[in-house]
Amino acid sequence: MDSVAKHTLRRLAWMLLGFSIVIVLLAAVLSTGDDAGTILSIFSTRFLGIFIEAVPFLLLGTLASGLIDAFISADDIARWIPRNPFLATIMGAFMGFAFPVCECGVVPVVRRLFTKGLPMSVGVTFLLAAPVMNPIVLVSTFVAFGFGPVLIGRFAITLIVALIVGLVFAFAARPQEVLRPASLMPVRGGSGMGGDVIPLYARTPRKSLRAGLRDAIVLAGDEFFEMGRYLILGSLLAAAMQTLVSQDVLLALGKGPVVSVIVLQVLAFVLSVCSTVDAFLALAFTGTFTTGSILAFLTFGPMVDIKSTLMFLGVFRRKVVVYLIVLPMLLTMLVGIWLNLNVSL
Repeated sequence: MDSVAKHTLRRLAWMLLGFSIVIVLLAAVLSTGDDAGTILSIFSTRFLGIFIEAVPFLLLGTLASGLIDAFISADDIARWIPRNPFLATIMGAFMGFAFPVCECGVVPVVRRLFTKGLPMSVGVTFLLAAPVMNPIVLVSTFVAFGFGPVLIGRFAITLIVALIVGLVFAFAARPQEVLRPASLMPVRGGSGMGGDVIPLYARTPRKSLRAGLRDAIVLAGDEFFEMGRYLILGSLLAAAMQTLVSQDVLLALGKGPVVSVIVLQVLAFVLSVCSTVDAFLALAFTGTFTTGSILAFLTFGPMVDIKSTLMFLGVFRRKVVVYLIVLPMLLTMLVGIWLNLNVSL
């Protein structure tokens, strides 16, 4: 067994040991039956619900990341992505149909594509759009709401917001100012878009299927543990906020065309529900909340929530993470309020 495999197994063993200790401590506290045990029971249930719901998609994302690293080269990226920045950004919005991942799985995929030379605007657009613009979410939203304004509005708003934010990054920032060093492709010059990059390393022959799969699995294991710590921390924070902040208070504030949008955006960020199932949760808000606020919930939540925010920190610099939260929040808020004031849905 090589050193990389031993290192991966060692990390897995430590994670399993830590998880076992947490389970034992939870069981000990819950057996007391006091108020603290009740609060901890609620917290642990919500944490496990968020984590168990998200971890399969993180696993799929890291597997996709490993396959990209093993079988896709920088030359492939340069050949597939249009040179026109507008067309390239539009392509990024629809890449979720090629990589159907949620907000947890998309982060490692984007980071791997950045190291392969993906233009920054395309990566940012894909990061924000893919959790909604993919076939799984299309089907789940159709099942929940049918074909109508919610289904159409969810995809239209996501497309508009992701394209605007992507184009902002295309013309207003350089990759070195946006990405953490581990997410940068080695370059010898390049444009402000991060699109015209020249690899420092020479071309290498493609790996055989067997060798590529082996390398992909090893890399996926390492990336799963690296990104998993952000998922665990984000899930802990989301569960804590769900436990300590009364949802009844937030729901009571959800009246009117403006406040209702803000309240459901806060709920989307706090609840951190996976985009593949959030439509069924949003269905419970119909009749109580405005359609504009429900659309804000269904578009802003998949783009940004607590756990994805923590995972962004593994790819982008801290200041950029603030922009990735604030810009989608303001854009979806404006669209939701405008719909409530001007469109009868």
